[in-house]
Amino acid sequence: MLYMFYKKIRIRHFSFLCSVLLLTLFLTSCSHVYSPISKTGLYFDTVITITIYDKEKEACLDECMRLAQKYENIFSPTLKGSDIWNINHSNGQPVPVSDETIYLIETALSYCELTDGAIDLTINTVSELWDFHGTKTTSSTNSPKDSISRVPEKASIAEALSHVDYHNLIIEGNTVTLTDPNASISLGFIAKGYIADKMKEYLVSQKVESAIINLGGNLLAVGSKPDNSPFQFGIQKPFDEQGALITKVSVSDISAVSSGVYERYFYENDVLYHHILNPKTGYPVQSELLGVTILSDSSTTGDALSTTCLVLGLEDGMLLIESLDGIEAIFITDDYSLHYTTGIEP
Repeated sequence: MLYMFYKKIRIRHFSFLCSVLLLTLFLTSCSHVYSPISKTGLYFDTVITITIYDKEKEACLDECMRLAQKYENIFSPTLKGSDIWNINHSNGQPVPVSDETIYLIETALSYCELTDGAIDLTINTVSELWDFHGTKTTSSTNSPKDSISRVPEKASIAEALSHVDYHNLIIEGNTVTLTDPNASISLGFIAKGYIADKMKEYLVSQKVESAIINLGGNLLAVGSKPDNSPFQFGIQKPFDEQGALITKVSVSDISAVSSGVYERYFYENDVLYHHILNPKTGYPVQSELLGVTILSDSSTTGDALSTTCLVLGLEDGMLLIESLDGIEAIFITDDYSLHYTTGIEP
């Protein structure tokens, strides 16, 4: 069995709390020929693991890590020289970017439009004010360190919010312009899904028939297990530090992506603050949902929709998923009840 867990790692001299508790993947043993082989790396501020069931294809693992590095170099908002970094530091000037950056920004903008700004890729100006990478606390009185405020000043949030508007992003050919020089974008709600899809595309081109792509809890199954049985993904019970499961799903050739308020959070004065921010207020989204898992053919779609539904809430999120073909969802409400779309049998 491969269990996903919280682990502190240090990248570029900063401590990041790696949230990989969203989903737990269960793997059964196979024959010697099809025993799983894996490779793990640190990308996108998280732990990623690629597992394939064909020892003759071991070189594919290295190529997947190369792809991870390639896309970090393009999409990272913090890596100097990346397309996103260049856009954010352009001072309102047009920036030439790659075809893939154009595609992903256009896809992200479609979700901004779909939700009338409930999702906004220019939320980065606000996100940068919040620190969700520190130690999680259950109370602001746990220790002297915990008593230090981590909630940004209202005035700072208000100033950052004045630069949040996805309409300020203009695409012309292969150039991107942020008309507000103080605006800043991030593709964090969609990029890992896109990267997982590109890795799967590569593995399939190499005739890999059975694999799991795990990008920090974003899971994508390539085919099924070598015995043709489905993989089982276990969904974590929110806030359970032991990683207990709340439910499981069986999947083949499907992406399973979760978003949850329990991924990165802290308490201050006994109030929960989580990392999914409302572009209208600058504060964490307030809804009855603790988590959403999306099952879909496309991990890009699943990544975007998991956050979108968490922002929209149970009723509107359920209506959205039911309107889309080939996509299913599991919603976890704050009473720990499970709500399934019609295509899933509990």
